[in-house]
Amino acid sequence: MTNPILDTVDAWIRAENIDRDSYTTVMRAWVSQAYGDGLADNPVHALERGECTNEEFERQLAEQLSHADGRPVRADGLLARMFAASALQTAMLDLVRSLRRAGLRTALLSNSWGNDDYPRHLFPELFDVVVISSEVGMRKPEERIFRHAASLLGLEPRECVFIDDVQANVIAAEAIGLVGLHHREPAPTIARLADLLRLPLGAS
Repeated sequence: MTNPILDTVDAWIRAENIDRDSYTTVMRAWVSQAYGDGLADNPVHALERGECTNEEFERQLAEQLSHADGRPVRADGLLARMFAASALQTAMLDLVRSLRRAGLRTALLSNSWGNDDYPRHLFPELFDVVVISSEVGMRKPEERIFRHAASLLGLEPRECVFIDDVQANVIAAEAIGLVGLHHREPAPTIARLADLLRLPLGAS
């Protein structure tokens, strides 16, 4: 639904002159554990499942980071600053609106990195169901969160199409029967979904 997360984080790194190596080192390890075969628990899991507060996560991450000149990184408000450049993509909003006009049920299934900045005022228009990981104590790619979202929609997993920009999440969803689409750019995703559903989708 938003611009690519790597672009968002890169904008923050440049804006705050964060030492890129310090960020890459910690996040490569944490994300690898979060989506690797072992799915070892780490701060990413705790944040996404709501097992720690935003502030606790910010402190843990800030301790691992530095500015390019060696200064420590301020923990307070770190998540908000990291995602300040995040923006909703009009094409993806139009896609969801098209799906609802076609009579299909839609769900937001999101791993939360701080749940204060969601555009909740848009939720009633866009989604029949909203599942935010920190609010339900589950996270993608755990099987149980996919089943939970499908059940809230009143559907079996095999009746659902799952779109995600993290391939590990798509693979996990497909493993229990959902149809998975790995999202990179709006246009190819919209085209693949339109072909799959045999519906005209996109802008109004």
